[in-house]
Amino acid sequence: MTSDQKTPGPRRATQPATRHAPLATRLKRVKLLLCDVDGVLTDASVFIGGEQEIKRFDILDGLGLVLLRRAGLKTGWVSSRPSPATKLRADELKIDFLVQQKEGKVPAVESLLARAGFSWAEVCYVGDDIVDLGVLRRAGVAVVVANGVAETKAVAHYVTKAGGGHGAVREVAELILKAQNKWTRLIADYAA
Repeated sequence: MTSDQKTPGPRRATQPATRHAPLATRLKRVKLLLCDVDGVLTDASVFIGGEQEIKRFDILDGLGLVLLRRAGLKTGWVSSRPSPATKLRADELKIDFLVQQKEGKVPAVESLLARAGFSWAEVCYVGDDIVDLGVLRRAGVAVVVANGVAETKAVAHYVTKAGGGHGAVREVAELILKAQNKWTRLIADYAA
């Protein structure tokens, strides 16, 4: 190596070089937005009693997911906590993929990607807690909500300004749509 060449800085062996690509570049590659449910699409509250479990979902997040679908992107939810309330909301929003199983999230997402024909680089994953770490480490875009735990924020490419269940997923949807130059057309469709 000549003196005018710079010595590359140390890289962690567990992360590929693409891990350091700019956020805008990563967002342009996204074809599938996957989200955790409790703590991301909800404020982590679960109301149990009587005959049904009740969860509070943010309507802004819902429209953000609808906008992604209108722009040709796929959406999915991955939860370690099966819930009829989650299925009801996923059906209402026409979510493409719903995985609710107690087993690990990484094998569940790998199976989903194999069936759907997507790669990890094409995935934006939004999480909040340690159960999301494996998926966050593999996703092309790793996003953690503002109230996520420190361990998840440490591996995130982006931490939302909004908290889980309070518009964080909408924030991510807008980031993706703007990076892919699809936001203005969607706004024009609604303004007509």
